[in-house]
Amino acid sequence: MQVYYFYRHAQENHIFVTTEENTTHHLLFLWVDSLREDVIGHSDQWQEKIKQLTNISINEFHILDILNLEHPCAFDAMENYDSLIFRKLITPEDHINLETEKSLEQHNSEFGLVTTPVNFIIAPHALITVSERGNKSVEMYLERLEGTLKKPTKEQNRMRKLPNTPLNLTMRLLNNIIDDYLGLRVPLTRRVEYWQTELLQRSHSFKKWQPLLQENMAFQQVENLCEEQIEVLQELRDEVVEDYHHLTDQKKTESLDLILVRLNDLVSHIERIQKHTSRLRSSIQSAIDLHFSAISNQTNENMRILAIITAVFAPLTLLTGIYGMNFEFIPGLKSPQGFWMMLIAMLICTVLLIVYFYRRHLVGRGKKSVIDMLSQSHHQKNINIFSFVDMQPIKKGMEKITNRKN
Repeated sequence: MQVYYFYRHAQENHIFVTTEENTTHHLLFLWVDSLREDVIGHSDQWQEKIKQLTNISINEFHILDILNLEHPCAFDAMENYDSLIFRKLITPEDHINLETEKSLEQHNSEFGLVTTPVNFIIAPHALITVSERGNKSVEMYLERLEGTLKKPTKEQNRMRKLPNTPLNLTMRLLNNIIDDYLGLRVPLTRRVEYWQTELLQRSHSFKKWQPLLQENMAFQQVENLCEEQIEVLQELRDEVVEDYHHLTDQKKTESLDLILVRLNDLVSHIERIQKHTSRLRSSIQSAIDLHFSAISNQTNENMRILAIITAVFAPLTLLTGIYGMNFEFIPGLKSPQGFWMMLIAMLICTVLLIVYFYRRHLVGRGKKSVIDMLSQSHHQKNINIFSFVDMQPIKKGMEKITNRKN
């Protein structure tokens, strides 16, 4: 457990942070950063320490929410504090133990996307956070704060403004958490490109349907997380607008506008992730549709070839069937040239059928023949009763009749 005190200097009116109490300056708020392992098995002792430091009695149901690794994003407003649960994406930069020995719960992990909850207890003069050890988003801000502590109090608030309210500090921590989701766009796009290559550019048949389904479910999970986060931030925004008890200074309206701008900015970032994920899901679905369309076209092509072969051999089968009848008198049955004449007739039928299919663009069909076929069908579709007027002989005859009348 780490405690940071944010003070406003009594004479110079600047904000500075320290790890020790100071009674000579005005205390803005204090930040109590706790690890989840400090709460597991020691919830009563931890709650007593929080009571001594912040004078806040945390509800027992919120203690259970802190101990629950699978708790979704949620927001709850109490009389003296607000409870916020925000799920963070576990990235390779985090060093979080996914299997805790002191808890029966497991981190929420589905199809390779692992998240962990970060709990915020927001009060008018205190902020309490509970997160896992190795949470890079929180540790990065703590490292930045430790660097600020090494500076003199006059210079702490010059380069980077320190937060002046618990809600302001909450917005900064949430911004670090949401940045991890923004980093999802590049790897998710690469995954979509991989599946598009597998579905459309491979010569062999596609058989990885189970991994593709899991990948699609991962995209769905990202969208669900984004929806939960947007709902939570909107609930927090409504609470700030309706009951703004998080700031106590004179510039209440100005600070409220700043907080609302930051909240809207966080929501817009999450919406960008949600829209990007939705577009990627649509790209995968389009690739699947194109895959099945290609299979359907290949099947139609195979059926077309089989139909042509059947049509070519149908007259031959008819001729062999006729001359295979068991009649006593059949023309040419006893003629020495009958066999060769029949072969020549069958060959002529085959050649005529192939020429007919070729002129109808059914054999050797390429890009040009497809265009010709489409144009031919379009021309046939536009033929009407007055189309004979376009014929040149009749057209000239109509012009002569018109000239004689004149």
